[in-house]
Parts: sequence; C-alpha cells; structure tokens
Amino acid sequence: MHTTHVNVPTADGTMECYLAAPAQTGTWPAVILYMDVPGIRPELERFAERIAGEGYVCLLPDLYYREGRVRFDLRKGEAELKRMFAVGGALTVAMIMRDTQSMLDWLSASPLATERTGVIGYCMSGQFVVAAAGAFPQRIQASASLYGTRIVTEAEDSPHKLVTQAQGELYLGFASHDPYVEDFVVPTLDETLNAHGIRHILETHAKTEHGFCFPERPGYNEAAAERVWQTVFDLYKRNLHG
Repeated sequence: MHTTHVNVPTADGTMECYLAAPAQTGTWPAVILYMDVPGIRPELERFAERIAGEGYVCLLPDLYYREGRVRFDLRKGEAELKRMFAVGGALTVAMIMRDTQSMLDWLSASPLATERTGVIGYCMSGQFVVAAAGAFPQRIQASASLYGTRIVTEAEDSPHKLVTQAQGELYLGFASHDPYVEDFVVPTLDETLNAHGIRHILETHAKTEHGFCFPERPGYNEAAAERVWQTVFDLYKRNLHG
C-alpha cells in the first residue's frame, strides 16, 4: 500500500490530506473520507488504509485547515472537549462543498484516480456526505453517512434539501441510541429520498450508540461496525466500478 500526505489547494488556503492507495500500478476509483469532529488522528488514517486495501484511492482531508494544524487531546478534559465542538461547529456546508470541489479537481488531475468517486463520513461529516451527493451529482456515485448530524436543518443549504439532486446511491446508517440525532431526522430523510426517487439504503443498527463504528470509542460495537464496512464496500462495488 502507498500512503503519503498531499496538499490540496482550495479557495480558502491549502488543505493537507492523507492519501492511501493500492501499491499496484494502475488507476482506481476514488473515495473521500470526511473526518468526524475529533479530527485527523491515526484511527482515521487506518480507516483510509482499509478503504485503499479494497482497491480505492482514499483521500482524508484535514477539514480544520483554516484554523491551522488542529489536533485534540481529549484526555485534557472538558475544556478540550468544548474547544473541539467549537472548532467543528464553525464548519459550514458551503465551506466543505468548496473544499470538495477542490478535492475533486485534485483527483481529476491525479494519475492514480478515475473519475468515479465515492464519499464516506461519520458524525459531524454525515451532513457533508449527504450534501456532496446532491452538490456533485455527476461525479459522486456512492455516498455513505454513518450516524450523521445536522443533516436536516432549517437552512437553505440543509443537506436533506441538497440531496434531492443526487443521482448516485446513498447508504445512511444510524445508531439506535443517539442523543446527537433528532428523532425527526430518519423519517424526514426517508420521505425525502423516496419522494425524489433516490436510490438509498437507510437503516438503524440495533443496540448501538453514537460512535459505534470507531474501535477507540467507548460505544464501539464490532459486529455492527463490520456490517457497516460490508455494506459500504458493497455500495462502492455496485457504483464505482464500470
């Protein structure tokens, strides 16, 4: 496997990304892995490597680049937790769609990647996955959002409004107990996607908590997390190879 760091120029500066790709010579479908609110860390880099191991070029962007090279040490307690949520909460859909355009441009110029692109995101970035599916319908063929937050809002650019333009397939997985996802989100999403004929899988994983996909989180559920990986890779196989 080939891993490195690359700098992607954006409208707002230079965004460092972790890149993982198969070691074999060739071109591969691309996957953008949007980080969750704790930000870039080895755990996410291992996710990128797992995706690359399935035959994809995976780009993991540091979405906090506007604030510098931000890293959190949650062992420091409540103050660090508040700082994390403040930095994460400052990101907007408009910002990340600009970043996504820059990443798509970078991938188009890369000798490693084909034009077929998937996206995946967790927690904070579930909203960006859903928004990107609608904002870039010609390019993004497969999107996976896991226990995504702020997907349904009153904003004009609420992801559930943007996704009505999607042409690819979406997978939306949620936890059965999640204080960060309001009760109206799942039914609103399902109704919206069905009304616009958008191919999707929407499921709630029994006996799971927010963060269940991450081995280093207290709520990790290995069985559910592995089912998610299988569903995501099946989604990519259906839509990114052709």
